[in-house]
Amino acid sequence: MIAICPNPYRDHELQFTRRALALLGAQGKDCVVCPVFADNGESILPQDLNYREISSLGEDCELLIVIGGDGTILSVVRALRGRAVPILGVNLGTKGFMTAIEADEFEQIAEAARGEYRLSERMMLDITVERGGEVIHRDLALNDAVIHGYGECINITAFCDSDRMIAYSGDGVIVSTPTGSTGYSLSAGGPIVEPEAAAFILTPICAHSISAKPFVLGVKKQIFVVTEKLDTRRAYLAVDGNSVLDLSSGDKMIVRRSEHRTLMAQMNNKSFFEIAYEKL
Repeated sequence: MIAICPNPYRDHELQFTRRALALLGAQGKDCVVCPVFADNGESILPQDLNYREISSLGEDCELLIVIGGDGTILSVVRALRGRAVPILGVNLGTKGFMTAIEADEFEQIAEAARGEYRLSERMMLDITVERGGEVIHRDLALNDAVIHGYGECINITAFCDSDRMIAYSGDGVIVSTPTGSTGYSLSAGGPIVEPEAAAFILTPICAHSISAKPFVLGVKKQIFVVTEKLDTRRAYLAVDGNSVLDLSSGDKMIVRRSEHRTLMAQMNNKSFFEIAYEKL
């Protein structure tokens, strides 16, 4: 069974979704439609199709075709909650670093449905937040975990294992995977890292210190980030673009390599380096 996961704000009237249903139906494939970003706006969805939640998919789901952009893929990954199902991204967005095909290559989904793709394994992050020595939040990320102030500078101290790496005042900090290196981390001055690599990237955001530079760290390490002296200032944690937790002074974010991974279905038309060169 194949799940088609459209972003209805990109795939207007689900035109591409209908094309996918026709293409895959002609191959005798059993398909379901699992919309993304429609929880609070069901009226945007055409009423003549049947829909399912991504979380309801069973072990018989062999492929997810995500129609939208990188943000749509990230939302699908969060809904999967660590399940490793191959994801084929169709780019109807802007950059589309994680997508495998563009809108004008849409017919290639028929090849993907026949298993004619290469699997690209992407590392993920296990994120824990402690307050006063007690765990108050756990999360899982494909792209990044971001600590950011609410419009004010905040004090950040970051450690690799027990060694202090950096301490500064600024807008915040990003801890990303190689997949996330072309996202917010890149905008904040971080390096581009080949997405199948295994590494952590720690990138300060608008730091008030010329010594606050990005770090690339091995995945056997643990990263600790502490919010210092917030006092009346406020900060929050965002995971893969979703604001999930307000932080207090002294809160500690712990980032480790996750045992979970994301599987991206890649077509053999372009390499990551060609895509990066064209899009950047």
